Amino acid sequence: MRTIEIKIKGIVQGVGFRPFMHRLVRRHGLKGNIRNTSSGVTVELEGDGEELRRFLEELPREAPPLAVIEDISWRGIPARGFTDFTIIQSERQAERNTLISPDIAICPDCLRELLDPKDRRYRYPFINCTNCGPRLTIIEDVPYDRPKTSMKAFPMCPDCDREYHDIENRRYHAQPDCCPVCGPSLNFLDADGNPASGDPVALAQQALREGKIVAVKGLGGFHLACRSDDPAITRELRRRKQRDEKPFAVMCRNLEAARRFCRVSEDEARILNGARKPIVLLEKKLDARPELTHLSENNWLGVMLPYTPLHVLLFDGTFDMLVMTSANLSDTPILKDNEAAVEKLRGIADGFLLHNRFIQTRCDDSLCWVLSGKEYFARRSRGYVPQPVTVLPLHAQILACGAEQKASFCLGKGEHAFLSQHIGDLKNLETLEHYELQVRYFERLFDVHPKALACDLHPDYLSTAYASERAEKESIPLLQVQHHHAHMAACMADNGLTGPCIGLVWDGTGLGTDGTVWGAECLIGDYSGFSRFGSIRPIPLIGGDRAVKEAARVAFSLLKEAGCSTESLPNAPLLEKQLSAGFNCPLSSGMGRLFDGVSAILGIRETCSYEGQAAILLEAAAGESDACLPVIFCEEPAPEAPHTKLLRFDWRPMIRELIRQRDSGVPVPLLASMFMNTMVEMAVEIAVAASKETGIRQTVLSGGSFQNIYFMQRLPQRLRAAGLEVFCHRRVSCNDEGLSLGQLKIASARLKNDRSERF
Repeated sequence: MRTIEIKIKGIVQGVGFRPFMHRLVRRHGLKGNIRNTSSGVTVELEGDGEELRRFLEELPREAPPLAVIEDISWRGIPARGFTDFTIIQSERQAERNTLISPDIAICPDCLRELLDPKDRRYRYPFINCTNCGPRLTIIEDVPYDRPKTSMKAFPMCPDCDREYHDIENRRYHAQPDCCPVCGPSLNFLDADGNPASGDPVALAQQALREGKIVAVKGLGGFHLACRSDDPAITRELRRRKQRDEKPFAVMCRNLEAARRFCRVSEDEARILNGARKPIVLLEKKLDARPELTHLSENNWLGVMLPYTPLHVLLFDGTFDMLVMTSANLSDTPILKDNEAAVEKLRGIADGFLLHNRFIQTRCDDSLCWVLSGKEYFARRSRGYVPQPVTVLPLHAQILACGAEQKASFCLGKGEHAFLSQHIGDLKNLETLEHYELQVRYFERLFDVHPKALACDLHPDYLSTAYASERAEKESIPLLQVQHHHAHMAACMADNGLTGPCIGLVWDGTGLGTDGTVWGAECLIGDYSGFSRFGSIRPIPLIGGDRAVKEAARVAFSLLKEAGCSTESLPNAPLLEKQLSAGFNCPLSSGMGRLFDGVSAILGIRETCSYEGQAAILLEAAAGESDACLPVIFCEEPAPEAPHTKLLRFDWRPMIRELIRQRDSGVPVPLLASMFMNTMVEMAVEIAVAASKETGIRQTVLSGGSFQNIYFMQRLPQRLRAAGLEVFCHRRVSCNDEGLSLGQLKIASARLKNDRSERF
C-alpha cells in the first residue's frame, strides 16, 4: 500500500475532470480525495502500488475531451487511512495558476436532450453540462465555482442541485447547470423595445421569415440576424449598419446546408462541427457564386454552425441559412448588455431576442481558414480564448500591448502566453475602454502582475499611449518593438522556434526603425534582435493615409515610377501635381499597398470600403496559371543601417510588363495570377538569397498579406522545394492580432539580456 499526492496543471476545471477522476479511482480500487485549487487540481490517493502506477499511466490518456493537461507531478506522502474517495472544497492559494476553458459549443448529449420531448430540459435554450456551454463569458474570478460566475443570480432548483452533487452525473459541478425551473429565460422585444407576448423563439422566427432584422443575444455578445436568401434584406442590413460591401458571415442549419453552396473538405467539416465551432471561410461552389455575391463579393463565404442551444432552436424547422453578423456600431466593440443593445440598435434591429444571463466578457466569433488540416486564423476568439499558447519560460511577467488594427494584448507568465480575444481596431474611446477593461480582467483571472510592458514603435497607436502611460505610472520598464520583428517573433513562438530564422513578413503598414513605413520585409534574427535583409522598392503614397482607401492613388505612383501612362486613372492631373511637389507623399514598402495598386491598374478595385478590399478582390480575380512577370532585384544601402546592403525587389519592370500584357488583351484573371505568381517567385528568391548568405534554413511567414490563400497554397511548398524549412501560423493569427505574442517574446529576451549584462 502506498499514499501519493498528485498535482495536475492545465485546463482541468469546468470540464468534467473530477467525475472522470472518480471513475478512474473506482476502476483501480483506490481511496482518497480531490480538490480544485487556484493552480489546477490536487489529488491524494491511497492504494496498491501497482494500481497507482496504472492509474498514473491512464490519467493523461483517458482525460475528458475538453481537458488540457500541461503537467502532472506526484510525490509520496504519509498514510492517511482513507476509507472512500471524496471531493473537498476548492482551495484558494496565494498565487493562482488556473487555466480557464473557452466557451464550448453544445455537445451531442445536450443536443439529444434538447430535442427529446421526454426530457425535462426539452427545448430549454440554456441546456449545458461539463462537456459544453459558457465558460470565459460568465466567469468573474477563480477558482471556477458557481458563486464566481454570472450563474450566481440563478439558485439551483432541487433537481439541478441533485445533479450538481451527483458524481455519477454528467452535470456534476457543471457551474452553469440549470433548467427551465431555475435558470435564465428568454424574452422578445419589438423594434421599440416593448415586450411581445408569445414564445420568444417563435416570435423571432416569424420576424425573420417576414424579412425583418433580429438582434440575437448569444454567448459573448449580440448578433444581427436576417434571411440570407433575399439580397434586398441584406442590402437593408448593410444600409442600417453602414457596412456597404464587407462580407457577412452566415450560420447554416447543418453541414448539408453548407454543402449546398460551398465546397467542404473532411477537415473543414471536422472543424465546423467540432466543439469550438468557429466561422470557417469556405470556398464557394462555382455555380453558387452569383447568388452569394450579396453576402460576400469574393470567393470565400464565412460559415458557422449553431453552437448554442438557442441557435439550434432558432433554426429548428425554419431556415437552412441566416446572416449572423456581430451586432456593433461602426468600429466599436460587440454589444453584450440588453439595455445597451436595445438603445444602440434602435433603427437597426426590428426585434430583440434576449436572455437574462449576464455576459461577463465580450467574445466575438473566431474566424479561420483550414490549411493542412488545421485552423489558420484571421481572428482567434470564441472557442479558443483564453486557452494559452505554451512557450519557453519567460523571464518575467509581461504585458504586451499589441498594435492598432485588429488589436489584442498578450499576458505572459511562466510558460503561458494568454492572448486576449478579438478587441477590434483601437481607433476610438469605446474600443480603448474595452481594451483596458479586458487587460485588467485577464490580469486578475490569471494572477499576472506585469513587471514590464511591451508595445509597438508607432507613437500614435492608442496601445502605445496606453503602455507608455502605464509604464510611467507603475515605474516599470517599457520596451518598444519594431512591428515586423514582432510579427516574425510571433510566428517563431507559435511554432516553438528559438531561432535564428529568416522572416518573410508582409503586411500593409508598420513603422520601421528608420522612421519610414515598412511592409514587405525579409528579416533575419531571433527574439533578441534582427537585421533587415530585403524589401521592395518604396512606393510613394499620395495623400498619405488616403492612399490606403483610394487604391487608384497607389496605382498612379506605380505607373508613374514605371514610366507608364496614367491617363486612365481618376484625378490624374491632381495626383501628378501632388506627387511632383512631394507634398504628403510618404514612402512605403508595404506589400498591401503593392497589391492595392495592381488591383486598381487591372480595373478590379480603385477604392476600398473596408480594409484590404482591393487586395482581396485581386486574389478573387486570379485564375489558374503558372505564368510569371519579371523578378528583378537591386542592392542599395539600408536606410536604417547605411553600412549594410538591402536587397530590394524592383517592381517597375513587373509593372511595365503587366501593362504590356494588359494592353495586348490578356484577360484580367490571367494577369492577376501572373502578378501573384511573381510575388511567390520573388519571396522564394529573396529567402533563398538570405539562406545562402547566413546558412539559416528555418523560414517563418507572418503578416496580414499571408491571409492570401493563393499564396499559402503555393509559397510554402515552393520554399520547401528550394530546401528551406517553412513555418506558418497555427495557434494565433498571422495578422496584427497575433503580433502581441511576438512582442512578449522579444521583451522577455531583452529583459534576460539586460539582466545578464547587469549581473
